[in-house]
Amino acid sequence: MAQRRIAGRATRIALAVARRLGAAALVVWLTATVVFFVLRLSGDPLEAILGGPGSQAGPEAVARAEAAYGLDRPLAVQYLTQLWRAATLQFGDSYARKLPVTELLAANLPPTLLISTLALLLAWALALTGALIAAVSRGGLGRAVRGALSAVQTVASVTPQFFVGAVLILVFASGLGVLPATSGGDGAAGLVLPVVTLAIPIAGYLAHVLQGSLAEADEAPFATTARARGAAESRVLLRHTLRHAALPGIALSGWAYGSLLSGAVVVEALFARQGLGRLLLESATVRDVPVVMGAVVVIALLYVAIMLLSDLAEVLVDPRLRRSPAARPARAAGEAVGS
Repeated sequence: MAQRRIAGRATRIALAVARRLGAAALVVWLTATVVFFVLRLSGDPLEAILGGPGSQAGPEAVARAEAAYGLDRPLAVQYLTQLWRAATLQFGDSYARKLPVTELLAANLPPTLLISTLALLLAWALALTGALIAAVSRGGLGRAVRGALSAVQTVASVTPQFFVGAVLILVFASGLGVLPATSGGDGAAGLVLPVVTLAIPIAGYLAHVLQGSLAEADEAPFATTARARGAAESRVLLRHTLRHAALPGIALSGWAYGSLLSGAVVVEALFARQGLGRLLLESATVRDVPVVMGAVVVIALLYVAIMLLSDLAEVLVDPRLRRSPAARPARAAGEAVGS
């Protein structure tokens, strides 16, 4: 009987993973399709190959470039070729840089992952701090504190990262001169403003979610029972309500990391920082189809992987999901389609 239950749980988990992977394949296909046709219909990629709009290349040079990059083939054949490259993660050579796309991605992905990961950790630290301050604030003063925190969280969550970064540069780089405005060659100091810029909007949203979840968990039966047994408020908060209140935030962490990866496009351009976002923006400007395709597909795959890790973290934190994983496939499939 026990073996049958274990086998049933393993099957349900496998189905959940299969659904997520199927959704990942759908996301990659849609992403590759949109990128290909948007870039091809917006202009001629030969401009990137031949050096820009002012190129003086003759007909023979144009013909050689078209043959070398397969641009003399029918559009449908070019599309299928790009799909195959996306599926095999072999994106060919960059039109503009004349380098393998995989080399460009390998060089630019780590800096983006670094600032995105640091920003997520900082966002969680800020969100937990704000939510805990709100949870321990009692009485009339407590209501004022919670109201002020809610206002700050709302403003932070809706403020564009470009505006946040511009204000931080104005204050800490141009005004006080304590931090560099650009990230090149400044070591850890060059990470501060980009990471904070990415983290603030996410922190505002996470804090709002955690504060509401803590308020609900504080009135739940398990918290009331713990108090009735003589548990101190600090123990109730840290051992009971916080763990339950963190579940919605953990579930949102996958989405948050995906948002940070997309926000890196703006932040890396703003702070003149090398990374996948800046590479994507520059390549899209010159219609470098292979690089844009590779960058977008990698971001999509990272998003799906982070969502899987988020699901796993939620299972580890919530014992109800470990005992009854039947709800996991439905939730995972729904979130995967939504992503």
